[in-house]
Amino acid sequence: MTGVESPEYVPGHGLLRGRTAVITAAAGAGIGGATARRFLEEGARVLISDAHTRRLKEHEAELGREFPGAVTAVPCDVTDETQVTALFEAALREHGRLDIVVNNAGLGGTSHLVDMTDEQWTRVLDVTLNGTFRCTRAALRRMRESGGVIVNNASVLGWRAQAGQAHYAAAKAGVMALTRCAALEAAEYGVRVNAVAPSLAMHPHLAKVTSPELLAELTAREAFGRYAEPWEVANAIVFLASGYSSYLTGEVVSVSGQHP
Repeated sequence: MTGVESPEYVPGHGLLRGRTAVITAAAGAGIGGATARRFLEEGARVLISDAHTRRLKEHEAELGREFPGAVTAVPCDVTDETQVTALFEAALREHGRLDIVVNNAGLGGTSHLVDMTDEQWTRVLDVTLNGTFRCTRAALRRMRESGGVIVNNASVLGWRAQAGQAHYAAAKAGVMALTRCAALEAAEYGVRVNAVAPSLAMHPHLAKVTSPELLAELTAREAFGRYAEPWEVANAIVFLASGYSSYLTGEVVSVSGQHP
C-alpha cells in the first residue's frame, strides 16, 4: 500500500453508553465486525448476527473475553423472514430494548451483464437489498413505540459505475432509496434512518474475491492513495448511531477518499 498511512485507532468515548444494538453480517473482520467492536468500545450492548454460524460464535467468544456480558450472537440469514423475525425477538428477549440497528449484510460478486445469470442477479439483490428491507421493516415494527436509529450500509457504487458490478450497484442504489423513503415514514416514530456509502474498505474476504490488479486500481482512485480500514467506516456508523447526528435522517454519508 502506498500513499498516506492509516491513522491511529481512535479510542471510545462512551457515545453509545446504555444503548442496545443489532448488527447483521458481523461475524468477520469486515465492516460489521469492526462496527460491533466500536459499539462495544462506545458502551453499547451488542447482538451480533451472521449467516456463518461458526465464525459468528468465534467472534462472539473473542469479543466476549474483552467485553464480558455485553455481546450475544444469534445466527440469521437475512433472506429468510422467519430468521429475521427471530433475530429481533431475540434482541428484545436478551436486552429488553432495541435502540440501534445496523444493516450491514450484503453480497457482491463480479459478472458482466451479458453473462450474468438470473440466479447471480437475484442472489445479490435478495441479500443486499431485500435483506436490508426485511431488517428495516422488522426494526421499525419494534421501534415505533420507543424510537431508535437505523444505519444501512450502502456503497459508492450506488452512485458510480463499475464494470461487472451491475447487480451490486443496483442493490446498493436501492439501499440508498430505501433509506430515504424509510426515513420519511419513520420520522413520526422518532426513528432516524441513515446510510453510509464506503468506497474501498479492505478486509480478508475482499482480498480473497478481488484480484490484486483490481485492488491496486481501486486503491489508486483514492485521494489518500490507500484503502479505508474497516474501523474507519465503523466510526462513521458510530456517528450516525449517536446523539451527535440527532438532526440527520434520510442521509447517505459517503465514507470515501475517491477523487474524480
